[in-house]
Amino acid sequence: MSSPLLALGKQKLSLRVAQTSVRYAGRQETGGVDPRNEIIRRALYPSNIRNRPSPVGTWRPDVGRRLQRAIPSAQAHETIERAWFLHQRHVRRARAAELQRKFESVKNAMETLRQVAPRLYVEANKEEDPRARSPAEFDLLKKLKGPEKKAVEARIRGLFPRELRIPTDTPPKNGWTYEFTPVARPP
Repeated sequence: MSSPLLALGKQKLSLRVAQTSVRYAGRQETGGVDPRNEIIRRALYPSNIRNRPSPVGTWRPDVGRRLQRAIPSAQAHETIERAWFLHQRHVRRARAAELQRKFESVKNAMETLRQVAPRLYVEANKEEDPRARSPAEFDLLKKLKGPEKKAVEARIRGLFPRELRIPTDTPPKNGWTYEFTPVARPP
């Protein structure tokens, strides 16, 4: 007695997995679907069929042959690679030289500031703890409530103000807030 399961066991099955896309497996095509949407969807999300090049360039079966045709020998490949590394080294050295030039320029400017205005030089180079608060700021924080207190606590000296709105291409729907006044921090 031969069962269908035994017949399957004797069959030589290919090890190749079915290469149709599972993305479209459960979908039923309806008559009311716009074909333009279907074309756009298939162009943006190509199927996983591996016997042709993908439109986005993630899989190309002929890349080995094309490389062999473009670069026929290992020696040519190594020469191209060495030339590329040489180019990268030149770019790296040019960037380093530009950074060094900028650093020297800033250093000269600071030295000139030190000679011309020593008080401004000291003020520009003063190290300040951004978390430190003066007694006047503590008194102000005790008086403030709500968003004003949060704005003072969130603002760190020397950093870009967090309460500033992000620039946009269009104005807000509710218009301009004419009553807004920033919280004045004590010096």
